[in-house]
Amino acid sequence: MQNRITQLFGIKYPIIQAGMVWCSGWKLAAAVSNAGGLGIIGAGSMYPEVFREHVRKCMANTSRPFAVNVPLLYPNVKEIFDIIVETGVKIVFTSAGNPGTWTSFLKERGIVVVHVIANTKFALKAQAAGVDAIVAEGFEAGGHNGREETTTLCLVPMISEAVDLPVIAAGGIASGKAMLAAFALGAEGVQVGSAFAVAEESSAHPNFKNRITTAMEGDTALRMKQLVPVRLLKNAFADAIAAAEAEGAGPERLLEMLGRARAKAGMFEGDLEEGELEIGQIAAMIREIKPAAEILHQIWSEFLKEKERLINIEE
Repeated sequence: MQNRITQLFGIKYPIIQAGMVWCSGWKLAAAVSNAGGLGIIGAGSMYPEVFREHVRKCMANTSRPFAVNVPLLYPNVKEIFDIIVETGVKIVFTSAGNPGTWTSFLKERGIVVVHVIANTKFALKAQAAGVDAIVAEGFEAGGHNGREETTTLCLVPMISEAVDLPVIAAGGIASGKAMLAAFALGAEGVQVGSAFAVAEESSAHPNFKNRITTAMEGDTALRMKQLVPVRLLKNAFADAIAAAEAEGAGPERLLEMLGRARAKAGMFEGDLEEGELEIGQIAAMIREIKPAAEILHQIWSEFLKEKERLINIEE
């Protein structure tokens, strides 16, 4: 397939692996890129020197394009961007912040910039800032989420109509059927997170991966809405947050409960009760731990199969 997304990134399939904290290191990014998609290193969980090492190892293990995701709310963003320029990274996905702050810096250095948004207002701001593409991430997604709680089904067509840029759909996409639906809504690519979080190459702890494969409907919920909304698997920590929110806890109290390294404890170290377990609603459909290439190719083959099925439906 050739469209604006595959041409922009120089990839075979318009399937992008999300930049997930504690899950998307160089092994996962390289595996997805080698399979024909766009792998992403998630810089949000990395100190600058660790990030530099992941970039170098990714470059050593794939000759194909890959990207990095940089959440703009983190304090060491400038160091991360300096390393991106120094090492020659060609594609950057920014999120959780104002795209106007760093887009021109990156574009002036020949870097492709994509920004993640959850509403039309910020999609238009990202377009005005000069980004090359937009990720429209719906309420179903894991990790940091939009305050408006707009679902992917509603968000993608609104964003596709509001901007002239190519749109990548995210949130609740882990199959070819969902990918085809996203394309019908106006997307030209999809970003897949939860399905790749359980890939063999994911740096997530085996406890976390196994817990994802047993998740059922209703096992995730959006928490910490007064701080930074995040979708979590329900556990002792998530229940404590829910109780505090019910009592009217504000940002300071939630930040105190979150503490430091809570996400690392859950996703990277495997603490399934007191750790922060970020995952999307689509976890209820994920039942196996498989190689990243197999996950990508299953999505693509199902996309083609379902596309053909719809074409052959008689009027």
